[in-house]
Amino acid sequence: MLELFNGESALWVLFTTGFLSATLLPGGSEANLIATLKLGDNAVWLVVTVATIGNTLGGMTNYWLGRLLPDKTSKEKHGHKALLWLKKYGYWSLFFSWLPVIGDPLCLAAGWLRMRHWLSFLIIMVGKAARYTVLALLVQGLL
Repeated sequence: MLELFNGESALWVLFTTGFLSATLLPGGSEANLIATLKLGDNAVWLVVTVATIGNTLGGMTNYWLGRLLPDKTSKEKHGHKALLWLKKYGYWSLFFSWLPVIGDPLCLAAGWLRMRHWLSFLIIMVGKAARYTVLALLVQGLL
């Protein structure tokens, strides 16, 4: 089992778990990131980059699923915590798309609200990269 966290296969596992954990499916990629850093032979920057790409693409999958939902009038778009965050803080709330429970609905709601996809992508990516960077620094004992 540990061989999954060595070399190139570790990066594929990390990408896949990062992607899946950012969709509406349950899961967490943090344990895989830690295992890859502890047991693997990949550079820290590469591990963080792969995890960020997978997790960001998963978040954008939720965004595009939200775009597929029928566009409702502004009066009907209320009630859910993710929608309230997006209305109150705008695009900056997408920085927290990595948070458990609320993160996936934030991305879905951003698509449903028809927020600009490139700006949404950029802020989602920055938030997820910051989370993985901090986690990697903690694992490496640098924080």
